[in-house]
Formats: sequence, structure tokens, C-alpha cells
Amino acid sequence: MALLNDEIRTNLVEVFGKMKEEVTIAVFTKEDGCETCKDTLDFMKEIEEVGEKIKLEEYDMEKDSKKAEEFNVEMTPSIVLLDSEGKDNGIKFYGIPAGHEINSLITGIIEVSGSGEDVPSALKERIAKIKTPVDIKVFVTLGCPHCPGAVAKAHKLALENPNIRAQMIEAQTFSELSDKYNVSGVPKIIINEDNDLVGNQPIEKFLETIESL
Repeated sequence: MALLNDEIRTNLVEVFGKMKEEVTIAVFTKEDGCETCKDTLDFMKEIEEVGEKIKLEEYDMEKDSKKAEEFNVEMTPSIVLLDSEGKDNGIKFYGIPAGHEINSLITGIIEVSGSGEDVPSALKERIAKIKTPVDIKVFVTLGCPHCPGAVAKAHKLALENPNIRAQMIEAQTFSELSDKYNVSGVPKIIINEDNDLVGNQPIEKFLETIESL
């Protein structure tokens, strides 16, 4: 069943027409024990169809384990956005980015293509000063209207600084992980395992937390 109706397809053709460079969507699935893998792959095929500069690469988590290791993929389904040179900028989605999360997927694709919004110079300087590894997990649910904003900010930070990795994690798909990080409300943001924020926080709040590590 198609997730994109005709109206959304038309809108996406226009949005993706503004892409500067090609973006590759690398999708990792597995045959057994992954309820949403097929839906995620089918959805990404629909996204590829509406973007001339969008390419899709399909990988099996087990058969393509070396590729999964290269991109630090640990769970399925997962999506990694690669730039025109095939580089992983630390932008990942664990779980299907449907519902409201289509917005963070669209934003991510546009950003990786080089057509994203510029970061104010003062913030850019702060981001550039981050020299240690930072891992940002943003737990979401597909019905949460505030979650895509938090995901987009985390992904923006990853795109701006190679020391930062950021993942969207669909809380219901990965319920054990949600339990581990005590996710009771979304968006729930976990920075380097021990530091958490709740809500669609401004990018300055992300930076304050990172700078205090």
C-alpha cells in the first residue's frame, strides 16, 4: 500500500526539485524478526521515485554486515543518508520515518543535498569547537508533531560537525531501547548516554548540554 498520495507526491517533486546535489538513501533491513522492514523499504522506494536526485541502496543487515559496520548501523530497519560523494555524515533513522516524521526525513535529504538553511555564524563557531565524540539519540513516535523539529536539529548538528552522530529512534519499534532510556514522553533526547532533554528544544539547548560534557 502506497504511503504517499497524489497530493503529497506532487508537493515532494517540487520540494526535492530544489536539491543541490544527489543524496543516497541507504536502507538496512533483514528477513526475519523485523516487522517494519518491508514497509520501510517500500516507503523509501516511493521517496526515490519522486526525487530525481535521490538514489536508493538496499542492504541486508546480515548479508551486508561489512557495510552495516562501515555505517555504524546496529538495528533494523535503519536509514542512512549519504551525500553526493557517498559519505555518511552521521545522519540516521532507526524505524520508519512515516507519519509526522516524514518531515524530518525531507529536511534531512534537503540538508544533505547542500540546500539546507545556513546556521548563524555565532552558532556555527560553537558547533565547530566540539572536538570530542557526541552521540545524539532522539526518540520519537510517528504521531508526535513536535518530534521532527528535534530530529532535524540533531541531524543539523551532525552535518555541521563530523564528531557528532545523530539518530532518530522510533520509540514503539524499539521498545526495549525506549525502556532502557526511560522514554515516557517524546521527543526524548539522549546525549552521550547520560544526558537527556525532553521536548523540541532549541539548538542552543543541545549545544549547552554538549558543551557541559
